[in-house]
Amino acid sequence: MKTIGIVVKADPMVGRKADELEGWLAGQGVKTLRRESRPPRIGPPAGKTEQAPADLFCILVLGGDGTFLSAVRWIGDYPIPILGVKFGEVGFLAEITEDRLFAVAETILSGTFTTQPRMRLLVRVLREDRERAVETVLNDVVINKGALARLAHIETCIDDRYLTVYRADGLIVATPTGSTAYSLAAGGPVIHPAVPAMVMTPICPFTLTNRPLIIPDAATITIKLEKRSADIMLTFDGQQGLAIDDRDTIAVCKSPHPIHMISEPNQSYYNVLKAKLRWSGGRT
Repeated sequence: MKTIGIVVKADPMVGRKADELEGWLAGQGVKTLRRESRPPRIGPPAGKTEQAPADLFCILVLGGDGTFLSAVRWIGDYPIPILGVKFGEVGFLAEITEDRLFAVAETILSGTFTTQPRMRLLVRVLREDRERAVETVLNDVVINKGALARLAHIETCIDDRYLTVYRADGLIVATPTGSTAYSLAAGGPVIHPAVPAMVMTPICPFTLTNRPLIIPDAATITIKLEKRSADIMLTFDGQQGLAIDDRDTIAVCKSPHPIHMISEPNQSYYNVLKAKLRWSGGRT
């Protein structure tokens, strides 16, 4: 018997649709494992986190992009196919709209769906050769200064070669999937998910020549804060936060475990892009 995971946004309307979906799947002879989306948290990871069972047939995410990122963290390194169902505004990570949920679920149960791999980043935080945190992110890892902090001084190396010291409010390292999230808002480029790359986007840099930089996905980025840095936060996909200082070294590279997103044959990435960014070009 198939078991499908359902991750649900904490919203009464979404909860009712999840109830309906569970009943429909039960009528198809399918078991379900339901999980509420977890709110973001601040602080070091609290031991081993709960992870989805490895034998799930797939995961359906009912909610927005934040709910989807919460579900991705639940998947961990398992190659479980995942599909986002958007409620309300168009999201980049949700593939289908609420009204098409049951038609697409029927196609999934028949096993005729396809998936597209989406690159993730592996982030390690070291302090005096001790591993403080290891996280995998789908969108981005962000260094951000606090509201009352001065400019952050962020020393950055690529493949052990010194690049620069960013004097900025922060720095974003994003995947192609994450290029349409915080990085885009900070002035970064849109990168198609199939492009093997990472993008580094400074947040409000003091030096105007510090521009977003696209680098190969085979590179390793090493980041350190300069001395006397304070009130600096490192966030993983906006889901987990960790306070850092000049004693920490952050290493970012491509994860060996991509996410496998279920895709619709007639759904185009460019259509989602045009809708989200409101690119009409005089045509509707």
